Amino acid sequence: MQLTQLDPTKPDQRFPELRKALIDPNGLLAFGGCLSATRLINAYRQGIFPWYNPGEPILWWSPDPRLVVYPERINISRSLNKTLRKQLFEIRYDSAFLDVMKACAEPRNDEAGTWISAEMLAAYQALHQQGVAHSVEAWQNGELVGGLYGVAIGKVFFGESMFHRRTDASKVVFVHLVQQLTAWGYELIDCQVTSEHLLSLGAEEISRSAFLKLLDKFCYQEPNAEAWQS
Repeated sequence: MQLTQLDPTKPDQRFPELRKALIDPNGLLAFGGCLSATRLINAYRQGIFPWYNPGEPILWWSPDPRLVVYPERINISRSLNKTLRKQLFEIRYDSAFLDVMKACAEPRNDEAGTWISAEMLAAYQALHQQGVAHSVEAWQNGELVGGLYGVAIGKVFFGESMFHRRTDASKVVFVHLVQQLTAWGYELIDCQVTSEHLLSLGAEEISRSAFLKLLDKFCYQEPNAEAWQS
């Protein structure tokens, strides 16, 4: 099946129907286009996200199945709960968004590069300035030691990436985020693709069709008024 090429000058251009996404690689739907706020917000509302390596065209994905967290079903292990009680980290929201993205972009283990390019940094920084993209951060002795960032639309938080420089820092940040999202009335966290790390925290696989039904319902509902207010 031939992939649709999106026009970079038409941020409102419709995405192809998700049934046209490839099975292998799982969920690849289209290429090209742009990373404008309009394009990105439209993509997330339809269960689509960008992921590509520097030097490649923008690639748009909607995998099946999808990994999600229902906030009320988060799994906190005994050891993680012990770490949480120690209050090792100061948790902040949106105080260092760009620094979190840059930390997430750092190569990990034997990886040579990153998919979080300068183009991605600029695009999500623009979303952050519009109040759509957010970061949650773990600080220790004035140092940023863990965090995550993502996109909030309606009552759905679309997680993008996380990092840690201290043991369990990213897990602690994630638990704090889930608890805060619950207080704000959020109904769903998108984790995109399956990982053992997220499964251990209570993430679940659901079908793409079930995921889209949840987006249709919750992306157009407003969370509590105090959400993301400093």
